[in-house]
Amino acid sequence: MKNEVYARMAGLYREWNEKINVVSRKDIDNLQSHHIRHSLFIADYLRTCRPEVYAAWQAGGVRVLDLGTGGGFPGIPLAVEFPDVRFTLVDSVGKKIKVASAVAADLGLENVECINARAESLDMKFDWVVSRAVAPLDVLWGWSSKLYRQGLICLKGGDIHPEIADYLKKSRKDASSVRVWEISSQINDEYFAGKFVIEI
Repeated sequence: MKNEVYARMAGLYREWNEKINVVSRKDIDNLQSHHIRHSLFIADYLRTCRPEVYAAWQAGGVRVLDLGTGGGFPGIPLAVEFPDVRFTLVDSVGKKIKVASAVAADLGLENVECINARAESLDMKFDWVVSRAVAPLDVLWGWSSKLYRQGLICLKGGDIHPEIADYLKKSRKDASSVRVWEISSQINDEYFAGKFVIEI
C-alpha cells in the first residue's frame, strides 16, 4: 500500500517539477530512490538505532518540524511512513511550500501542515526537528535548538567531521551528543556512499 503512495508521490512531483523546479531536472528520473528513499532513511535509522523513538513515532502524538523542507523532503515521505505523527513543513521559499502543500493535499495527508516562513520566526515547540541538506550542522543547530524538545535528525553528505567539530565548538557539548549513522551500511548503492543520518 505505501509503495503505491510513494509511486503516486513521484508522479505528482514530476508534474509539479514541470512548473516549479523543486528537484534537479537531471535527477527527476531518480526521484523515488534519490529523494523519497533518501528521506525514509530517517525511519530506517530510528528503527535500527533508536527503537524506543521509532515506537513513539509509530504510536503517534509526536510533533515533528521539517526545517527547510523545500518541496517536501524529508517531511512528506516520513508523513506517509508515520501517519500518526504531526509534521510541520517550513521553508522560506513560497513556491516550494506551494508544491509541498499541493503534494500533501493530493495524497490526502491530513498529518501535514506547510508554512512559508523562516525557522527563526516560528513561535512553536516540537518534539523533533528533521532536515535534509539544508545548512552546515552548527548553523542548523543554531536555527533549531530552541524549537525541539528531544533532538535534531538530519540527512547529510560529504566530509561531515569538520561540521561536527564546528557544532561541538558552537554548542559547547561533548562528542556523545552526536550520533552518526552511515547509510551505506544499509544499502549497496553508490549514490548513498558518503551519506549519513546525524542525530543531535
